[in-house]
Amino acid sequence: MADYYTLLTNAGIAYETACKAAGVPIKLTQISVGDGDDAVYNPAATATALKREVWRGPLNALFQDEKNPSWLLAEVTIPPDVGGWYVREAGLWTDTGILYAIVKYPESFKPVLATSGSGKEFYIRSIFETSNASLVTLLIDDSVVKATRAWVMSYLAEELGKLDGKQSVRVAATSNVVLNGAQQIDGVAVIAGDRVLLPNQTLAKDNGLWVVANGGWLRANDANVSAKVTPGLTVMVEEGTANGDSLWHLTTNAPITLGTTALTFKMLAGRTGIAAGSYKSLTVDEYGRATAGANPDTLAGFGIKDSYTKAEVEALIVKASALPVGSIVAFPVDTLPPGFLELDNSVKSSATYPDLSAYLAGKFNKGDEGAGNFRLPEARGEFLRGWDHGRGIDIGRELGTYQLDALQNIQGGFDGYIDVKTAGGAFTSLNVSGVALPSSASSGYHGLNFDASRVARTSTETRPRNVAVMWCIKAWNASVNQGNIDIAALAVLAQQATELNQGTAKVASQVQTDAGVSDVTIVTPKKLRWGFSISVSGDMSGSYVVFPTWLGGLIIQWGMTNAIASGSNYLQVFPVAYPLVNPSVFTSYPNTAVDASVGTTYIGQVKAISKANVILRNLGQTPAQFYYLAIGR
Repeated sequence: MADYYTLLTNAGIAYETACKAAGVPIKLTQISVGDGDDAVYNPAATATALKREVWRGPLNALFQDEKNPSWLLAEVTIPPDVGGWYVREAGLWTDTGILYAIVKYPESFKPVLATSGSGKEFYIRSIFETSNASLVTLLIDDSVVKATRAWVMSYLAEELGKLDGKQSVRVAATSNVVLNGAQQIDGVAVIAGDRVLLPNQTLAKDNGLWVVANGGWLRANDANVSAKVTPGLTVMVEEGTANGDSLWHLTTNAPITLGTTALTFKMLAGRTGIAAGSYKSLTVDEYGRATAGANPDTLAGFGIKDSYTKAEVEALIVKASALPVGSIVAFPVDTLPPGFLELDNSVKSSATYPDLSAYLAGKFNKGDEGAGNFRLPEARGEFLRGWDHGRGIDIGRELGTYQLDALQNIQGGFDGYIDVKTAGGAFTSLNVSGVALPSSASSGYHGLNFDASRVARTSTETRPRNVAVMWCIKAWNASVNQGNIDIAALAVLAQQATELNQGTAKVASQVQTDAGVSDVTIVTPKKLRWGFSISVSGDMSGSYVVFPTWLGGLIIQWGMTNAIASGSNYLQVFPVAYPLVNPSVFTSYPNTAVDASVGTTYIGQVKAISKANVILRNLGQTPAQFYYLAIGR
């Protein structure tokens, strides 16, 4: 047992049991101190009173221990005007006069001013354990209660902790944080003891004010219970790349149960990511903070929807001013404007001019245009006439049909028995004679000749005054100010290139390059080089030439073997393995020397061939080296 202790008496335990059974609270009202009958002793649970009581007074305070709820702390202050004895024991009394608990107290002298020359208040705190602290009720006399400094400080801390304004934090996290150990938060290396605001936890119930620890974190003392976490809680953030120098507040409404209720913190003031400056357009959050800014220079940028944009206006201009395909327009020069073709009865490609081809629908074709082509109308040297379309002036005409020139009929006559004395205008007299005509006619001219050129401009055709123009037809939908794009020239370039014609061609794949049968593709240098390699060794240890795949991938290798003993086989590995088939291999001796022992030239025999090597055998009587040449693919 400890040197000094507090224990419940048997009577106190019985009292507590009875209170529990009856459902009534335990009421503690007084504390007494004694001198132990001038000796230190060990109190027992059987005690019903102190050995020698020297003073009794009302309790100042009785409260639960913060860390152990089953512990109760009893406090009393003995006034300075009593004393002159040692305190060695103390007791807690119920309102019914039962000694509930007895205390073995460290021997301490309580002076009194009248006899000891000095006096002081004497503070006693007793800690005892009960099975149900919530049943204990303290009955006190407010007139004699005195608060200790520790209690006052603790009380002030508790009450201040309930206020909305909290002590500032070092940083505020921008994302979920693991609640363990020192770490980097918003660009700041936080360490043990730093206060941190966590507003973005995956589980919103974990949001709040925390204190960094080397192990598991704890909630800050001013925000560690529900009573201290109230709607409108505000806190300043000191540091951080994104959230430094900002003010945050809790927007969650009551009731709040800490650790259960999802907490929502919002930045009330601080950095929003928008640089200082002047803006024509601003984005404002629910707190009136500008969170984005822009300086648009278009109607769409300002969100104006009841007006045309520049692009829409340009499109309307194009639509209003552009002639539809098939329109016939006269031009006073022989240069074709973009999008037009001369009406010259020529044949055109339907692929090049699909819109015009569809519009004319072969109306002017003669049958010799060829597949995929169409013919233009002929308007050179012709006047254009409005279609009658039921008016009755030019009856029977169809659109696009030709009509020869004609002169409105002029009729007239004369009697042959006339005596023409004179003729004028378009008429001239003929058959002059002095013979009298039948009847009583006098002599004169007997004929008339009509010639309009005598009084009017004449030609081989009937025509009005006119200006020569080039009639052209709209062939494709050119935009306003599109530029002088020569579609005919582009059409030529878009065709397949040949030896004679400039145009386009597809780049051949490696397979097409190797096959060598396509005449409508072109080959790049990379594909021509693909598969070609060479290695030449000066010491004849092994050389090769690998031709590109489009040349069949021919591989030629050569070299010199190491010394082969007489009658022995030798495995010669090729520098490059043949990918397709076994090669053909040839051998020879480096010079014309002979084997003196047998009088014959050295002989090397090919025993076996694979894609990776060849086996050679020395048929001579002396060890020898041989050249080899391998050809394959």
